Amino acid sequence: MEFKQKIIVGLCVLLCGICIAQNKLASSFTLEECITIAIEKNLDLKGAELRRKSSKINYKNTVNSLLPNLNANYNLGINKGRSIDPFTNSYSDSEFTFSNFGMNLRLTVFNGFRMLNSIKQSKFNLKAAQMEQEEAKQNLILDVTIGYIQILNNRDRVILTKARLKTTEAQLKRLKSNYIEGAGNPADYNDIQGQYALDKVAIIDAENSFKSAVLDFVRLLNIEGESQNEFENISGLINTNKYVFTASDVYRDALQNLATFKSRQYRIDAADKGIRAARGGYYPEIALFGQLNTNYSSLAETFQETGASIVETGDFVTINNQDFPVLKNQKQFVGNKINYTDQFDNNMSTVVGVSVNVPLFNGFRAKNTIGLQKIRLEESELEFKNTKLRFKQSIDQAYNNMEAAFDKYRVLQEQVIAYKESFRINEVRFNNGVSNIVAYVTSKNNLENAQLNLNTAKYEYVLRVKVLEFYRGV
Repeated sequence: MEFKQKIIVGLCVLLCGICIAQNKLASSFTLEECITIAIEKNLDLKGAELRRKSSKINYKNTVNSLLPNLNANYNLGINKGRSIDPFTNSYSDSEFTFSNFGMNLRLTVFNGFRMLNSIKQSKFNLKAAQMEQEEAKQNLILDVTIGYIQILNNRDRVILTKARLKTTEAQLKRLKSNYIEGAGNPADYNDIQGQYALDKVAIIDAENSFKSAVLDFVRLLNIEGESQNEFENISGLINTNKYVFTASDVYRDALQNLATFKSRQYRIDAADKGIRAARGGYYPEIALFGQLNTNYSSLAETFQETGASIVETGDFVTINNQDFPVLKNQKQFVGNKINYTDQFDNNMSTVVGVSVNVPLFNGFRAKNTIGLQKIRLEESELEFKNTKLRFKQSIDQAYNNMEAAFDKYRVLQEQVIAYKESFRINEVRFNNGVSNIVAYVTSKNNLENAQLNLNTAKYEYVLRVKVLEFYRGV
């Protein structure tokens, strides 16, 4: 019994450990986990995937156009009134049941390479859709990374404002004690109370910005109920080293690596194949065809001889002025209905042949189709040029912003060092009664504002670098 109790206790401890570990994991997000969730759940990325699947089906359809067309038809009905009996091909006023069956086979042998070029066009469109899906994925990863860094920025801002409040709170306790004892200037106590309230407002604003950043991030990931999660600093994510690549390096890598440029090039290739496919409308189309037909009629019969009889023909001969009827020997038959299966076998017919369709005049349809495809090609080329120009300008601007952010970050580092020493001196002077509270609060605010600005500049620089790395395709 004691052994069983130990087992039960051990299992309970193990289960509790698992639950605690799961709760810990559930309350913490790394950047890699966020990217994985976004790729799985983001709706825009799902839309790009659906467009890629549609292009794949279109490609399969064009490939299958090389296969022969085989179709079958079957009819069964009842005919009333005067009509042609399908068995005898003669008019009949009888009601009868009819049925027919046919199969048609058609295989295009040549059509000016229209189908082959259409297949190549669809293949390029499929590749373009795949690259556009990859482009959407790359954009999503960038958005997630930026959103994640913004969360870290706002989280650090909350930490800094809370530390700011603690510094003010320590002075508030000291001055309150002096106020109660009647020592010092009572106005200093009131001023520090006002500063304490101001620091509380700063915390409220910082926490609100943090919550807003988290909510935006949650919407980007398309998840719910995760707004209380922690976000971990990733090793190497926050790197303030000077960026080593030039704007030309970034643009060169972007042209080689970004899916955006690859998709635009594939659209150009697809449009070019579309022109070649449209030119097939000028050429004759050669095809092989075959047919198989049969039918059934309920009036169809076979006749079996059952004997003979002598009947008058209606004619007569005159012998010695006396008319004698002309007789003949007439065979007797009985009709037997031909069954359904036998008629289908007996009435079978086949046709094979070659058809040639020569386009002599089609209302300039082929010419206009080629013209439209040429315009589409020019549009694709123009879009590609605009994309390169737009990216070049964006990269140049992003690079300038990165350099400005780096310079600002370095200057603010020096400012924080200077304000730290100034605050240290003013705090000592104020605590010893040598300086007044105005100098102390001014020095304190200068340091804390500089720290907040430095934190913002640090994350701004990291964001600018991440944007440039996105352009490089890494």
